[in-house]
Amino acid sequence: MALIELTDIAKTYDLGEVQVHALLPTTLQIEQGEFIALLGPSGSGKSTLMNTLGCLDRPSQGSYLLNQTEIATMSRNDRAVIRNRYIGFVFQNFNLLARTSALENVELPLLYGPKLSGRIRRQKATEMLKMVGLGDRLDHHPAQLSGGQQQRVAIARSLVNSPSILMGDEPTGNLDSRTSREVIELFQQLNSERRITVILVTHDLNVARHARRILVMRDGSIVTDTQSFETAFESLHPVEPSEPDRSA
Repeated sequence: MALIELTDIAKTYDLGEVQVHALLPTTLQIEQGEFIALLGPSGSGKSTLMNTLGCLDRPSQGSYLLNQTEIATMSRNDRAVIRNRYIGFVFQNFNLLARTSALENVELPLLYGPKLSGRIRRQKATEMLKMVGLGDRLDHHPAQLSGGQQQRVAIARSLVNSPSILMGDEPTGNLDSRTSREVIELFQQLNSERRITVILVTHDLNVARHARRILVMRDGSIVTDTQSFETAFESLHPVEPSEPDRSA
């Protein structure tokens, strides 16, 4: 069975006199171990779909099975439990606590799960920071780290609960091209070696090139689902039909 199964999932925001159909009825399956890039122009529904997949928002209709558990009808608190158990998030702005060390930032998700001793929390956080190449930066605060190092701390934090799914919302948006490549290589390594399902929302076509499956969204719908970067690119940049020559 698929890790994620969406059936006619949709999201409508009621703004009083206006209803915004941010996500039209969508059916989608994602298997364990996939590496997916989610592309589309602003307002296409990417963030709405990501928030739904990440259990951050409840859909207006449809069924969302995550590991055969129905998510769509869950309460906010129950969704929070599922997020902590199954999903790790990486954001464009890192979202690190400025006054705490790298180690303490990575420990934070462990405070919301099964009760662990301080020693075990530090051990788990240290292992994650070593895995992302920051074993010598445990006591550094975010201001003492480069952008790429801060994003690695954020990735370590997202992994400390051993999630099945890693979701990134423009995770390379604030990084230079070299650091961006390093972060994407880390995502690839986690995907291939740990079989973590990776789902990235991105505007960066260089990021999308590294995905093995690309979903292109437009006007609240998935318009292309492909393993071909060229097909995805053409879908993002459709050729408008030329006007007939009426000068003759």
